[in-house]
Amino acid sequence: MKDIYTRTLTGIVFLIVVLGSIILDPLAFFIVFSFFTFVGLREFYGLSRKDQKNKNNIEYYVFGILIYILIGLSGIGYIDVRNTAFIFVIFFLQIAFEIFRKDNPDWKNISTSLTGYIYVAIPFGLMNSLFYTGAINEPRYGILIGIFLVIWTSDVFAYLVGSMIGKHRLFERISPKKSWEGSFGGLIMAMIAGYILSIYVTQLSVLEWMILTLIIVVSGTIGDLVESLLKRNAGVKDSGTIFPGHGGVLDRFDSIIFATPMVFVYLNLI
Repeated sequence: MKDIYTRTLTGIVFLIVVLGSIILDPLAFFIVFSFFTFVGLREFYGLSRKDQKNKNNIEYYVFGILIYILIGLSGIGYIDVRNTAFIFVIFFLQIAFEIFRKDNPDWKNISTSLTGYIYVAIPFGLMNSLFYTGAINEPRYGILIGIFLVIWTSDVFAYLVGSMIGKHRLFERISPKKSWEGSFGGLIMAMIAGYILSIYVTQLSVLEWMILTLIIVVSGTIGDLVESLLKRNAGVKDSGTIFPGHGGVLDRFDSIIFATPMVFVYLNLI
């Protein structure tokens, strides 16, 4: 019973922080997710470099946060988007740091550090860009909130349906508990949520919301499986402990990490 209360309280606080930062101001959202980016990077390097030395090199976090800042601030209009070109400079600097390292330079360190930037820093930075995507110059608060609501709806109902009637495993070798029944249940409920959102958030048409929802659910499911594989290889249940009863940042954002780049591309095409 105590675990249920803990999970519920954590979930409520999490919702207030995320949705509240969206409603308050794009800069507030940027600040909140800069913290999530740092924690997410720590979790990623802790999992992917579990058996390696120097897994907490400071430059990994400095470069990762710099990438987030460049993408995030350009996304909400505080700096010119052309400044994001410096991301390539950061990539080259990371490689240089490893080449000139005194204690046994290792290509694995380079590939792991760059993967962390791509997997955590860039998607979190792009979340800020979802405020001002496409031809609309005013903040798309409703669309960004809708994206989170769709993916949370999918996650919740995929779990509930899978727990009740799930028999056919989705990818048992990666995540034994996920089922096809749960995935379809989550998709159906997410599509219903997308339709309801189209009634109140009219910046997108019904069809655009349906396509957006499908993109979110499919890419989010892949993101969920990727994080499950990461934890499976590390031999842990949760990526972290920052959210009592829910795990870490990567546990909470595994789906949206993969969905965000896909959503960003789609919203800039329509």
